[in-house]
Amino acid sequence: MAHNRRLSQSLTLSPDPPTMNFTVPNDSKIWMTHWTTAFARDIIDSRIVAVDAQTSVEDACEILLSSEDISCLAIKSGDHSVSGLLDFSDVNAFLTLAATKHTFSPEELQDKPQVDDIFTAARAGHVPVSIVSNLSEKNALQTLPYNATIVSLLDSFAQGAHRVLIHSNSSSSGQEDFLGIVSDRRLLAWFLSFAQQSEFESLRTYLSNPLSSFTDSLPSLNLFTAVVAALSTAPVLEAMKLMSEEGVSSIAVLEEEGGTLLSAVSVTDIGKIVVPSQSNQILAMPLQHFISLVKGPDGSTDGADKMPVYSVFSTSTMLYTMQKILATNAHRVFVTQESAESSPILTPLSSGNLAGVVSVVDILSLFARLANVQHVDPTMQRHRRASSVSSQASSRSDHSRSSSRTGIRRALSAKTSHSNHKPPSVTSPTIGDSIKL
Repeated sequence: MAHNRRLSQSLTLSPDPPTMNFTVPNDSKIWMTHWTTAFARDIIDSRIVAVDAQTSVEDACEILLSSEDISCLAIKSGDHSVSGLLDFSDVNAFLTLAATKHTFSPEELQDKPQVDDIFTAARAGHVPVSIVSNLSEKNALQTLPYNATIVSLLDSFAQGAHRVLIHSNSSSSGQEDFLGIVSDRRLLAWFLSFAQQSEFESLRTYLSNPLSSFTDSLPSLNLFTAVVAALSTAPVLEAMKLMSEEGVSSIAVLEEEGGTLLSAVSVTDIGKIVVPSQSNQILAMPLQHFISLVKGPDGSTDGADKMPVYSVFSTSTMLYTMQKILATNAHRVFVTQESAESSPILTPLSSGNLAGVVSVVDILSLFARLANVQHVDPTMQRHRRASSVSSQASSRSDHSRSSSRTGIRRALSAKTSHSNHKPPSVTSPTIGDSIKL
């Protein structure tokens, strides 16, 4: 007898753990002095790779995949100024459009000019990268002047940005010129290094408080709010939709039995594995199998089995959480409930204990509040994305969205037969054709 299973669903959060009030040390002004005198240009971690605005999306994807150190492309307009950015979040949103293009009616496209432009360009046989820039709404162009400081970076990152371009000290022939890019992860690494210096022991002590204590004193830390997740039996296409619609760069993947955190899938994984694929069947592949492709290269050179641990406890310190995010090369870690049976290394035998999430943006928002940065709102882009283009498209699909936006969100509920699961239909014969729509 067939049994219906939810591939993604909404959960109810357990009660928040007890909070512990504490105050910022009196000598915190010493930290601020250093933050306001340290230059953003000194922590640039990425070179700028530029493409012409008329470069095809397919060619742009090949450039992104050509090197491990290229995570973003700068798009240059006719006057050679940078007009936008393209990264794997945008690629994921574009591929999701390609797979769901049949759900859009002509009337609906009138209200979505960017999508309409993409479909029109696709019918003409060439989709320029300029009209796909920031399709994810997570990759807006952010620039800072040559003399910008660490606090200036906090101002940008605390509002949801993930990278900032730093201007050079001079411009050649009046043209816009940049030194490079600072990522949010690079700034997080800078703060970790800063806290580990011997003269800033008070900051190190402050960050040694448990995560749960920060949720009361700093509401910008959205520790026990929405977590986007899918079951390990859900298809890759569903993960792509969730990341595009919910405005996140990665989702949690849970074991079907018990809801235990298995791993995470990111937009970078989608870009590096789905885009080069020569078969659209990968879109219907269960996430548990897709994860094995993601992990496949790990240990292939030295024989070591490397499985990043993407979880922390609410009792874990902020300092440890920062170290974990950087060590796993992730943008967020998931908070699990601590029990006698569980451990930071989750196994299929553990009980379901997913409780929350902490992202790089959340932690940088903490530092922004310490630096008295105004208008700290790391949830701004997440909420805006939740009602954007692709989420409206999904509302017309066979998936049903949870009406609640509180608690842990596994937003697209896809009911399917457990014993006779049919993969979602994909209109394109190959991934290459999907890129071309």
